[in-house]
Amino acid sequence: MKKSIILSYLIVVAFNFSCGQESENQVDMPENVPFSAELLIDELQIPWGMTFLPDGAILVTEISGELIHFKNGEKTKIGNVPEVYKRGQGGLLDVVAHPDYVNNGWIYITYSSSEGDEKGGNTALIRAKLEDKTLTNNQLLYKASPNTTKGQHFGSRMVFDNEGYLYFTVGDRGNRDENPQDITRDGGKVYRINDDGSIPDDNPFVGTDGAKTAVFSYGHRNPQGLAKHPETGVIWDNEHGPRGGDEINVVKKGANYGWPVITYGINYSGTPITDKTEMEGMEQPIHYWVPSIAPSGMAFVTSDNYGAEWKGSVLIGSLAFQYLERLELEGNTVVKREKLMGDLGRVRNIVEGPDGLIYVAVEGKGIYKLAPKG
Repeated sequence: MKKSIILSYLIVVAFNFSCGQESENQVDMPENVPFSAELLIDELQIPWGMTFLPDGAILVTEISGELIHFKNGEKTKIGNVPEVYKRGQGGLLDVVAHPDYVNNGWIYITYSSSEGDEKGGNTALIRAKLEDKTLTNNQLLYKASPNTTKGQHFGSRMVFDNEGYLYFTVGDRGNRDENPQDITRDGGKVYRINDDGSIPDDNPFVGTDGAKTAVFSYGHRNPQGLAKHPETGVIWDNEHGPRGGDEINVVKKGANYGWPVITYGINYSGTPITDKTEMEGMEQPIHYWVPSIAPSGMAFVTSDNYGAEWKGSVLIGSLAFQYLERLELEGNTVVKREKLMGDLGRVRNIVEGPDGLIYVAVEGKGIYKLAPKG
């Protein structure tokens, strides 16, 4: 009897730890939440990205290569979508409408592309226009190189800042020893370009011999969350660590975020990657998770729809533990963690819509709208 009690206790402790708890910052599970989750778009497999159009339509990417137009309950597949290099985590990835879409009609899409001389693929970014449920005027704005047959770490979130610059991410592509710390190589970076694909004159490595001049920051592992802070306008990211060490970072011009020289994680085998968690000249995350939650998607709550406590919070999806996490902030410090929608499924993306409501993409299910209570 004692052995069974002890075993049950250990299982509970292990479960609590695996759900993302840290000794210094516990995750709360509220009994009451200020919303009900309504399934808005059903029967989606891996809805990677979504964006809203001025007429109320939603564009959703399926990683398999389909771009879906949803309006008034009807789903339509968009034609002339670029062919994806479908391997591992690669496929049709993020989609974002231009902030001035109503006037220029540009839609931006990232995906894994085999374009190039080498076998395999790497992250590409295009812009296109939508006419009669078909993409037209497709323009390649950026293609990371070289291609590789590795199937991990394409990164691939996008966001516009207040000045109209487009930020996007490319993960280290499974080559941590060469890509993240080398500004002459793609991979493990946050990039910044003009909306036409040209390079801003004040990008940090313009004029540096051999540098990828689109690079804005480096030393990243696999950023799959990117969002603009509603008050400061600064871009934040979240990125996958290895075993432990998922991070939230405030993205700074020219900054080095340390991967893999410093990390709070270890190899999946349990062996150490490095004995360093900090080093001069390398940025510290504002928050990290041990163990990993596998973060994907990121959105700030800017509306009053969910009450004063929620406003200013940041929402992040967990792929590993299948819940939505709300992080309460004081400045750039996380002061509270809250687990929401537990056991819903792998939360892939989160977007605050133009109506101020939160939309959550869940693998194997679809897009949920968080409808405020009361």
